[in-house]
Amino acid sequence: MAVHLYLSTIPEALIASMLTPMDFGAYYAVGMEKKSRGQAQYFNVDRGFSSDYFPMGEIDSRCVPHPNGEPKHSVYLSVYRVLEHIPLTALGSLYIATRDGRVLEIPPSMALPSFPKGFRLYQEICPVAPRVVSSLDPREFCAFMTDSKRSIHVPKILFAELSLGELAENPETGSVRDLPYANIEHLRSCITELKKDPHKGTKTVDRMAPSDFPYRMVQNGFFVGDAKSMLYYPMPTERELQTTHYVWWRSASG
Repeated sequence: MAVHLYLSTIPEALIASMLTPMDFGAYYAVGMEKKSRGQAQYFNVDRGFSSDYFPMGEIDSRCVPHPNGEPKHSVYLSVYRVLEHIPLTALGSLYIATRDGRVLEIPPSMALPSFPKGFRLYQEICPVAPRVVSSLDPREFCAFMTDSKRSIHVPKILFAELSLGELAENPETGSVRDLPYANIEHLRSCITELKKDPHKGTKTVDRMAPSDFPYRMVQNGFFVGDAKSMLYYPMPTERELQTTHYVWWRSASG
């Protein structure tokens, strides 16, 4: 049986597994005693990737079938500073799983879309997880967060852009409509503060944002990068989700 490498981002871990990416997502989201039921997000990592930081030499001896022939579900290789030590070139598709184990594969895109000016809401996912509003576009935000000249920075970061609806252009009186975020008035005030101070690029909305967030609110997609480069994982359009990925979309919207 083939052995796969996965970079889990909720929680952060490097895991070897004999499960295919789709089967791993179902197992990781709902069938794992070590992790409470919930969303899962993970990258497929190049099996040929080498590292002195991780015990890569243990994979073949530890990730073996059970005596009854059942594939080995997971072998943890690291749970600390994992994203930091995996080169972006080793990352394959991003997989996002719903709470009931439905998995959507998002391949990386070679091209970034154009980002119009406006305020944005970012859910940081790994290695830190605050929710922030920003006047920076995703490329600028990635560079800002990984700038080693700043006293507070991270070596690499994975984040998603979430929809702000009308608040992106009009935080004071824009319609909330179906925005599901808690404490909308606080969100309004954070964006308004940025609007009043053009030199302030970011404002924390929630330092302890829950790891689960509504996938239906992902706008543009997911981004992972460091100070030099960034990978883009575009979220399919709502129409694509409703047609090509209907079962996943129904689960994500429930």
